[in-house]
Amino acid sequence: MTVQHRALFVHLFTATGAVFAMLAMLAAVQEQWPIMFLWLVVAFFVDGIDGPLARKYDVKVNAPRFDGVLLDLIIDYLTYVFIPAFALFQSDLLPGWTGWFAIIVITFASAMYFADSRMKTTDNSFQGFPGCWNMLVLVLFAIKPGFWVILLLVTLLAVAMFLPLKFIHPVRTERWRALSLPIALAWTFFAGWAAWVDFHPQSWAHWGLVATSVYLIFAGIAQQVIPPRRS
Repeated sequence: MTVQHRALFVHLFTATGAVFAMLAMLAAVQEQWPIMFLWLVVAFFVDGIDGPLARKYDVKVNAPRFDGVLLDLIIDYLTYVFIPAFALFQSDLLPGWTGWFAIIVITFASAMYFADSRMKTTDNSFQGFPGCWNMLVLVLFAIKPGFWVILLLVTLLAVAMFLPLKFIHPVRTERWRALSLPIALAWTFFAGWAAWVDFHPQSWAHWGLVATSVYLIFAGIAQQVIPPRRS
C-alpha cells in the first residue's frame, strides 16, 4: 500500500466520526442516553487518534483532495457541540427556560469559536475553552447537579472560550504530555464505563470522571501560571 493510499484511508477513518455522530443522534432522539454517550465516546476516541495518523502520513501532501482540518471541524461540531447540547436540552437536567438558554449559548458561542483563527496557541494547546461540551454534558449526566450549577458551568465555559486562557490538547501539547495523555485515556475509559452502567449513582466511574475532568480543564491554565523548567 502506497503512502498516498494510507493518507486517503486516514481521511476515511476521520469520516467515520460522522457515522458515529448520526448513531449518537438517533439514540438521543429516542432518549437512550447511555447508548448516545457510548457512540460519542467512540467518536471521541477516533478524534484522538486520527490527528497523529494524519501527521504521520502527511495527508496535506499525500491526500490533498480532501481537507482534513475542515472534515475534522465539521464532525467535531456535531459530536462535541450539537448532539450534547440537544441531549442537555431534551433531558430533565434543565427545566423550562434554562434548557433554551443552554442550547442557545452553547451552539452560538461554539460556532464562533470554531471559526476563530486564533484558537490554537504556539505550543499546540487551545486558546479558550475548546468547546468540549460532550465531556461536560457526560459528567453532568453522571453526577446530576442542580440546574443552577449547570447554568453556571455553561455560562462560565462559554465565556472562557474567548478569554486568553490555555487549555491543553492531551496529544499535541508536549508539556506534561506524559501525564496528560494517560489522564485523557482514563477519562475515555471512565466515560465509557459510566455510560455502560447507565450512570448508576454508586459507580466509581463518576469519581474518575470528575478527577480527570478537573485536570483536563485546569492543566493548561496551570501551565500559564507555572513557568517551564529550563533545560
